[in-house]
Amino acid sequence: MSSFTRRAAAVLVLACAAGATWAADAPRVKFNTSAGDIVIEVYPDKAPKTVENFLQYVKDHHYDGTIFHRVINNFMIQGGGMDKNMAEKKTRAPVPHEGAQTGLKNEIGTVAMARTADPNSATAQFYINVANNAFLDPKPGNPGYTVFGKVVSGMDVVDKIKGVQTGRMGMHSDVPVTPVVINSAEIVK
Repeated sequence: MSSFTRRAAAVLVLACAAGATWAADAPRVKFNTSAGDIVIEVYPDKAPKTVENFLQYVKDHHYDGTIFHRVINNFMIQGGGMDKNMAEKKTRAPVPHEGAQTGLKNEIGTVAMARTADPNSATAQFYINVANNAFLDPKPGNPGYTVFGKVVSGMDVVDKIKGVQTGRMGMHSDVPVTPVVINSAEIVK
């Protein structure tokens, strides 16, 4: 084995070890929901402002008592902003958009910030992709959505939620007929 090949192999081993450390050090949040527990891992090295914002909402117990208020099978489940009566909870100022810099994609099981048409309007609401939604990824002329984590446990719960019966509630559509409540959210790592 040449000196160059040994060095290249050593770099590859170190890169793999660094990737494993990165995932091992990533904060995790557990959502205890009326459908079961979902644990997500968030990536402050990829989306630092978004993760800081999200974790502060967790620490403030903002998500406790909110619901998954928008559920579309073969698309996503969205929560973190409404109570059972579809009243929106008060939020802090929006977090700056970090979509393109994360390098993360809207793939099954990833978590991203919900927002309005303004890329810099994300506050507390998030969604979990239940399909590969490449059209939500940043690309030239489209800022996309900031992906900042992924489900590492409880994808079966996400799958259960995506299949619930939905209907209209006031001006809102795709609302679960039986509320799916986030009882609590806590940082577990």
